[in-house]
Amino acid sequence: MELPIRISKDSREPIYHQIVNQFKALIAGGHLSAGAPLPSIRALSKDLEISIITTRRAYQDLELQGFIKTLQGKGTFVAEIAEDLKEEVKVTSVHNIIENAVDTALSYDYNLSQVKEIFLTILKDKEKGE
Repeated sequence: MELPIRISKDSREPIYHQIVNQFKALIAGGHLSAGAPLPSIRALSKDLEISIITTRRAYQDLELQGFIKTLQGKGTFVAEIAEDLKEEVKVTSVHNIIENAVDTALSYDYNLSQVKEIFLTILKDKEKGE
C-alpha cells in the first residue's frame, strides 16, 4: 500500500511527529477510512527510509490517541474516529500550516499588514477559481 506520506529530514519537527500528523490528516480528511489496513512498521520504515524505532513510535502515538488499532497477528488498521475529533484535527492542521506560513513571512521581514495582504490576495484568487 502506497501512502502519500512525505518526510522532510530538514524539518525541525521530529520525523515520528511528521508521520503522526500526516496519518491524522489522512484519517480526518477521509482519505483513510475506518478499518483500512495500514502497512506494517517494517514495511513503512522501508518505504520512508527511516528507522523501525521511529515508525514504531509514530504508530504507538497514533494508537494511544485512538487513530489506529493493532490486532495481534492480523495487522494495524485505521480506527473508528468520532466526527468531532476529525474536525479538531482538521482545524489544528490548518491552523498550524497557516501559523508556519506567517512565521516564514515574518522571518523574511514582512510585517503583519503585508502578510495579511498576501493572505487576502490568495483567498481572492481562490474565490475566482485560480
